[in-house]
This record gives sequence, structure tokens and C-alpha cells, in this order.
Amino acid sequence: MHISWTFLDKQKAAISALEAYTSMEYILRHSAEEENRIRVKMEGVGSPNLDGMPHAHNPQAAEDRMLNCIEEIDVIKERYRQAVEYMAWFKPAWNQLPEDERYVLEVFYMDDCEGAADRIADHFGIERKSAYNRKYRAIEHLSILLYGKY
Repeated sequence: MHISWTFLDKQKAAISALEAYTSMEYILRHSAEEENRIRVKMEGVGSPNLDGMPHAHNPQAAEDRMLNCIEEIDVIKERYRQAVEYMAWFKPAWNQLPEDERYVLEVFYMDDCEGAADRIADHFGIERKSAYNRKYRAIEHLSILLYGKY
């Protein structure tokens, strides 16, 4: 193990991984749609912009548009590759968590709602302080599953 792992704040890294989950899921679901949209834009013929202003003629406009679309597709494919890599790393640890800990982490970090501690407290019939304690224990457990023991 590299020495830098001892200086990594594994709990903050686990929280960042949790917060990235929904965006990675979105990328996996919508990359094909975005790529198809760009391919259609790339194959289409550009229409003149009739706004009354004179425009400079660019004989390479079609080639420029195609190159820009190819670059966009490359970016989408790279984001998709990273999302697949992320899921292969994150999902096994996530699936090893008990259902209660997953629920706590979803409410605190994946749901965009206020009053997460109150929701946890109501769900489990505990005090708010105990809800925060559950959150800290769940984060610690997830960080151990993702990064190993401290």
C-alpha cells in the first residue's frame, strides 16, 4: 500500500463517493441518448441563421461542426467509462452494507431534502443525536468497505 493512503481522509472520500452516485447513475442511463442526439446533429445539414446581420463565409463550417461533435462524443464515452468503473468499485461495498445503514446514507447524502436527521429519527423511533450517530457509524462502515481498515 502506498504511503499516501495513510493521509487520505477516508470518511470524506466515502461521502464524496456517495454524493457522486446519483450523477454516475444518470450518466449510465443517459449516455446513449446524448450520443445519439449528437450524432444526429453531426449528420444534419446546417441551416442559415436569418437574423439580418451579414455573416462571414466559412467553407469548413461542416467539417468544424463534425469535429466538435466527435469531440463531444469522445467526452461522453469517457464519462461513461468512468461511471462504469465507479459502479464496479462502489456497488459491491454498497451492497455489503446492511439495509438500515443504506437507508441512513441515502436519506443523508442521496436525497435532496431537508430534515434528514428528523426523517431518520422518525423512521427508527430515536432521537436526532442518535440519528447522527447512526450516520457516522454508517459512513465509517462504508469507508472501511471502500478503502480498507485505517
